[in-house]
Amino acid sequence: MCTSIIYTAGDSYFGRNLDLEISFGQEVVVTPRNYPFSFRKMPSLDHHYAITGMALVEDGYPLYFDGANEEGLGMAGLNFDGPCRYFPEDPAKDNVTPFEFIPYILGQCKNVTEARKLLSNLNLVKIDFSAKLHLSPLHWLIADKSGEAIVVESTAEGLNVYDNPVGVLTNNPEFPKQLLNLSNYQSISPAYPENTLIPEVKLSTYSRGFGSRFLPGGMDSESRFVKEVFTKAHAPKGKSEIENITDYFHNLHAVEQQKGLDQVAPGQFEYTIYSDGINLTTGTFYYSTYDNNQINAVKLEEDKLDQTELLQYPLQSKQTINFQN
Repeated sequence: MCTSIIYTAGDSYFGRNLDLEISFGQEVVVTPRNYPFSFRKMPSLDHHYAITGMALVEDGYPLYFDGANEEGLGMAGLNFDGPCRYFPEDPAKDNVTPFEFIPYILGQCKNVTEARKLLSNLNLVKIDFSAKLHLSPLHWLIADKSGEAIVVESTAEGLNVYDNPVGVLTNNPEFPKQLLNLSNYQSISPAYPENTLIPEVKLSTYSRGFGSRFLPGGMDSESRFVKEVFTKAHAPKGKSEIENITDYFHNLHAVEQQKGLDQVAPGQFEYTIYSDGINLTTGTFYYSTYDNNQINAVKLEEDKLDQTELLQYPLQSKQTINFQN
């Protein structure tokens, strides 16, 4: 399972937690403008916007989990097992396989408005990358540096595109049901609640945080969605890049999963393998891993963006401790 957000504090920051029980050998990958993107059923993109994100490179092809382009459009794919449906090729539509979806959108679109146009005739076609790498059931958060966000879900009804006013996505159920569920938590507040139970009686206060007493805290996707919406809505806005990216990671860490809490098989647990975020204005990509919670960064280097070869940066997964004596 996973959580993805768009967080605005001066600049906008886009990224996610990747929660799984196994790692795929992902790394930070910059795809320059002249790397030739080939697609199974669509014309290739020999020149496109540069893309930075977290990807598995297989046979020289970047399989992006999430990322953003140089224009400030971000996109992340999250688990959507159950409702997800992919379809046979439709000659009347633009047929794109899910593993091509992120570069197809980020390679051509500057913002959410342009993404909507490409999505209007899109068919997510069921074609595996290889006999070894099969498609994952996913839905996607797409957001730009203005803060506008949409969700894309391919279900039995076809391709659905939803406005996302809260800038958060987790997993099941379908996005409209996630939004509807928020109504159950309208009374959650950072402030101490007013006594409407029996106003004429002064009730004892034994703890701070009463306003969030019924805030969900489970590992399940509905709980994470509600908690992250609440956390992000009340997050502070800093005055510097360091403050803002620190607050951004605190937002993601509010719903991170620790080993031992989410059992998927006997002795096997899902956990937050990495958290990442990209400044959609500067293009700087930040990340931390489960074993190294220091924030690491890869800058977008303009002089390298016209190359044809992928730029790959292995994850720094060894914990660094700052000894002071």
